[in-house]
Amino acid sequence: MKTKPRLSTAQILNMNFGFLGIQFGFALQNGNASRILQTFGADVQSLSWFWVVAPLTGIIIQPIIGHYSDRTWCKLGRRKPYFLAGAILAALALIFMPNSGALSAVISPLIIGAGMLTIMNASFNVAMEPFRALVADILPDEQRTTGFSIQTFLIGIGAVIGSWLPYVMSEWMGIGKSTPQGEIPVNVIIAFYVGAAVMLGTIIWTIVKTKEYPPEEYRQFQKDEPSEEKSKESLLDIFKDVARMPLTMKQLGIVQFFSWFALFAMWVYTTPAVAAHVYGAVDAKSPNYQVAADWVNVLFGVYNLVAMVFALALPWIAAKTNRKITHSISLICGALGLISIFFITNQYWLILSMVGVGIAWASILAMPYAILAGSIPPRKMGVYMGIFNFFITIPQIICSLSAGPILKHMFHSDATYALLIAGICLLIASGSVVFVRDKH
Repeated sequence: MKTKPRLSTAQILNMNFGFLGIQFGFALQNGNASRILQTFGADVQSLSWFWVVAPLTGIIIQPIIGHYSDRTWCKLGRRKPYFLAGAILAALALIFMPNSGALSAVISPLIIGAGMLTIMNASFNVAMEPFRALVADILPDEQRTTGFSIQTFLIGIGAVIGSWLPYVMSEWMGIGKSTPQGEIPVNVIIAFYVGAAVMLGTIIWTIVKTKEYPPEEYRQFQKDEPSEEKSKESLLDIFKDVARMPLTMKQLGIVQFFSWFALFAMWVYTTPAVAAHVYGAVDAKSPNYQVAADWVNVLFGVYNLVAMVFALALPWIAAKTNRKITHSISLICGALGLISIFFITNQYWLILSMVGVGIAWASILAMPYAILAGSIPPRKMGVYMGIFNFFITIPQIICSLSAGPILKHMFHSDATYALLIAGICLLIASGSVVFVRDKH
């Protein structure tokens, strides 16, 4: 069995560059989808119902994409055809979502906006899963922590720019300041256009600059089942793969469940929580609410900026301790950050809260995948990366279905309690890391 050659830092950067564009678009969605849907008529209690499309599409699409990308080879490559298709579809959704109101004479803009959110999330899922598998495919085990950390660094760059762009255009350039009440601000619309262009450009860069191993060469790095069995497998074998998932994946599943429940609650409810708790704005169509929403974009940019920087330190910290300790401590930092929002009423102190969230976010994007990759059979890398997404999407679905009624009936629709619950979930996730087996 051959050993995979080590790659240079530049090669690892090129391999992950497309994720910068994906996260640019993802940050625009996370920071602005709630305000767009609320402008079109959604209330706080129903917000999570619209967001449920994200995990639902992920739980269906990612294992299927993983299964077929494991078996795909064409002139473009193995994983690259999938994240190119996903990027094109996501870019189209980014262009159309903030313009949903233009079709209000034909159909409710709320329905159109929800439909574009569905397409956007499905497309992000098509693009994301093959990127995770690409890193595991090409890099040797000793470089995987570095590979996923650099991926997190580039994710941070894209997310910071995507999060801050609407605020910069509004506050520094005056774009969108005079948008009539009840309409989507112009700065948000333009930011979505820029996001579509950046996503396509970075994906194309990765496709041009990255070489995937052809099937014959890739097989030389494998030590699991012989290739003859591959031809007998079908899409239904995903269910068998689920039943046979490695122990490490099951243990990480608990950690991922509570981590992503917390993240989903944060993405959905930070805007209404900050608007009401800090700015005293509950009407999504009011100018003060739009100011709060722009500030939430800044805060989301802060945590992504912190994640971008902290990601570069993750390989060093993991080498000095281990991957489990690194992840556990990072999650505690995120928990304290989210819990602190409940007690803060000054917009600038929220920046400190986002520092803790950023540390956790960097680790969530890197450590679980670095731990997981060593426990997966190489020829099953794509499908198991897709199955691992179950532990990301299922908690988001549960949060979508439960958060609205919980906030309404227990906390009088106060969205800050959603962030408090999210912080507690990260504490549970941190404790669960102790039981994970990290197999090199």
